[in-house]
Amino acid sequence: MGLMAVFAVDLLNFGYISHLHDPALTAAIAFATSLSYVQISVSIGMTIGLGACTGRLIGACRHDEARSLASAFLLIMAAVALMLGILTAVFATPLLTLLGARGPALHHAATFLHIVSPALPLVCMGMALSSLLRAVGDAKRAMRVTLTGAIVAAILDPIMIFGLHLGLEGAAISTILSRCMIMASGFMNLRGHDMIEWPRKEAFLPAARRIGGIALPAIATNLATPVGALFMTHAMSRFGLDAVSGQATIDRIAPVAFALVFALTGSVGPIMAQNLGAGLIPRVKETLLAALQLTALCVVTTWLILAVGHNVILDLFNLHGSGVEIVRLFCCWLVASYMFVGLLFVANTAFNNLGHPFYSTGFNWGRATLGTIPFVWIGSNYGPIGVLVGQSLGVVVFGTAAVLTAFSVIRRLKV
Repeated sequence: MGLMAVFAVDLLNFGYISHLHDPALTAAIAFATSLSYVQISVSIGMTIGLGACTGRLIGACRHDEARSLASAFLLIMAAVALMLGILTAVFATPLLTLLGARGPALHHAATFLHIVSPALPLVCMGMALSSLLRAVGDAKRAMRVTLTGAIVAAILDPIMIFGLHLGLEGAAISTILSRCMIMASGFMNLRGHDMIEWPRKEAFLPAARRIGGIALPAIATNLATPVGALFMTHAMSRFGLDAVSGQATIDRIAPVAFALVFALTGSVGPIMAQNLGAGLIPRVKETLLAALQLTALCVVTTWLILAVGHNVILDLFNLHGSGVEIVRLFCCWLVASYMFVGLLFVANTAFNNLGHPFYSTGFNWGRATLGTIPFVWIGSNYGPIGVLVGQSLGVVVFGTAAVLTAFSVIRRLKV
């Protein structure tokens, strides 16, 4: 619910921008968020390391050690996020140019990143605090953290964009204020769990070593998805702003439609980590099976809803030309490929929490390179529709291989 709220607000925000009737603005937010996803993926990778390490320690009844490492790593995360945010803001224009952004779309996208990127530590800290709440088993309060930010953004977006006539800059300001509330909510909801202390100097190196040992490969794993998305955006840019807008619409529909699948990566991890720490191997396998069943249920239900309501979606987002064809094909047919995206995500969560983080790195990068580039390159010869079909075919191969490997890893676990 928390993730769905965040993604739904992002979808609404994109809808607001599309109704300004300026294709350059719609394409600009597509280009800018492609780079923002890279930043968020680094943040998610660090929170995966934090959650997996603290969850395992809590499962082994070593709460004091978990608190010490978590407190030190929070400051490390903030420093890394700040550096990444500033670098993105400084090099926004050349990076966007590499993606294929030109003219007004390039100018608007760069402006958006100049405003939003330096505020990356705010959302990174909020995500980390939410991860700690899940690690101690308090999923309800973890949900409140993301819900708070989503509610603030939902209120401020129309005010900033339409009420104050700030357009894309208004959306950027709303994003920063929402991130402030996410971090504040994280600290407020974590009170009472005794998971934060003023970090001691001697705790930084162990925290960087132990949590970083999981976080670094998790970051590498998570970077694969936005890198693949960057390639998709570049491929679509060859076919004009309508094609870019169509792809951007899909990129915002999918997280809302499959919020359950994306949430599994955060919620299943602590369950696996705690049971591994407690030596309860059968429960680890049971968790993986339950996650796969939930994924299948979510995909089938979503496919039916999107296929029936695709005309409503086309009207809501003011799509034109090739953008209409792209979104219609996705809603009616290619949405089924997200079953294999779910298999890949759940398998990667298992790898990260069961001591094989480099497996998830390999599978994610395999999907982003061998499972994307050749398929999309061949598909691009048949227009933007071919690009989308190529991407969908690639994930089938790597999603299937990843989940089979995850079951093999669990069979080899020892108490």
